[in-house]
Formats: sequence, structure tokens, C-alpha cells
Amino acid sequence: QVQLVESGGGLVQAGGSLRLSCAASGRTETKYAMGWFRRTPGKEREFVAAISWSGDSTYYADSVKGRFTISRDNAKNTVYLQMDSLKPEDAAAYYCGAKRYSGSYYFPQKYDYWGQGTQVTVSS
Repeated sequence: QVQLVESGGGLVQAGGSLRLSCAASGRTETKYAMGWFRRTPGKEREFVAAISWSGDSTYYADSVKGRFTISRDNAKNTVYLQMDSLKPEDAAAYYCGAKRYSGSYYFPQKYDYWGQGTQVTVSS
């Protein structure tokens, strides 16, 4: 079992920045890939970014490429999502997920554990 706790959400003006964190605890010795997804009311969970366990490979949704950066610090069991140049359409609840096995990073069904989410609000 792995427990994930997101933090760092809040209210920011359009064009501003936020850094989300996702801290893992529990069976962190397993090599999990990590991903960030977001959801707005009435919509499905949407892929945002993912990172391999080693950090060597990263993946981004087209909508955030060039603005968001995913990174991880395995010594701290923490994954980060640096969000720059935020737009009103980035407003959502952001969730981090942990994925044990190989396969697509883009689908939430492939992830085994989830955090409770952190809300990001972007004012125009």
C-alpha cells in the first residue's frame, strides 16, 4: 500500500505560477512511476504529466507542454508539478497517482494509488 498526499494548490492569477507536491508514504521501496491528472466538475480525469521512477522519462499533455514541469526526488519520496504561465482553463482539482507496472502513462486506469487531490483556481 502507498499513501499519496498532494499539497500546494491555491488561488493564483492568470500568468502566475504554483508548485504542487505529492508526498508518498508506505511501501515506497517499490519503483513507482508517478503521474498528475486533473478533473473539473462533470468531466473525466485528464492526464497532465507523468514521470518514470528514475526520472529519466517525462510525458506531458499537449495543453501543458512548455508551461508545466514534472520532477521527482526519490530520496524524499516526493513528486512535484511546477506550473507556470497558468491559464483559467488550468483550474481543476489536481491528483497524483502511482503506477507499479509498465504500460501507458496516459490513462488513469493504469494507476494503482491516488491522492485526495488539491484544488487549483486561476483567476482571469
